[in-house]
Amino acid sequence: MTFEEFARDNGLLIDRLTLGKWMRVGTVDRPAKRNGAYIFDGHKGAVINFAMHDKHILYRSDEPYIPDPMEGIRRQLADKERLERQADAAKRAAFICNSVTVEQHPYMIRKGFSDKVKVWHRQIAVPMRIDGHLVGCQLIQEDGQKRFLAGQRTKGASLTIDNKGPNILVEGLATGMSVRRALKQLRQRYTIHVCFSAGNMIEVGSRIQSPFVVADNDPVGLGAAKKIAPRYWVGEAGEDFNDFEQRVGTEAAAESLRPFF
Repeated sequence: MTFEEFARDNGLLIDRLTLGKWMRVGTVDRPAKRNGAYIFDGHKGAVINFAMHDKHILYRSDEPYIPDPMEGIRRQLADKERLERQADAAKRAAFICNSVTVEQHPYMIRKGFSDKVKVWHRQIAVPMRIDGHLVGCQLIQEDGQKRFLAGQRTKGASLTIDNKGPNILVEGLATGMSVRRALKQLRQRYTIHVCFSAGNMIEVGSRIQSPFVVADNDPVGLGAAKKIAPRYWVGEAGEDFNDFEQRVGTEAAAESLRPFF
């Protein structure tokens, strides 16, 4: 099986194969969004479809491997380019965060929040940090579409909503805000880590003590939760905690968390 066939079997759409560096591409289920990524050196590689996988899927060619004498140099150049892109993305993130207005946003209103949020060019700007350092932003459009800054670090990045309590992992911003509202109802302290994807939840969870997961009820979210902690909250199939809160109300949603604290 060729790498392109392998990628297609995992839902990735590759129009033109680029070697030696991570590339973001569309997927079969979301062709207009770059919801997949791959890396391939001509012999071995990996793919990830963020809607299906919580970790990279490895590939190795059946063909005999012929070492490339330029591979080391190319890797050094790719690493240098990656670091430059990350630094540029961090600068752009700082510019965005310093240029926001604070206002209500249609996406958050639809999610049940009248709270004012940081908005940049009609998009919610969600800062993403690693060890306290700003590395990028998630931008959420009015229709709910989400994207990261090109070249930014996402692995291990999170938004922390801190009230000096237990570590709680969630995937999305609206889920995190619903969990915060429910825990305030319970008068329970919290440190909520918005991780932006199920796979990244595993990465963030590996760096903190005694994490508790409020999981999205889909195969990837549940798979991540089971890898992180023996106990986790989960709602009905297809729901996250924000969906659940909007369906049953804040009081009932809060009571569903009480046994875990």
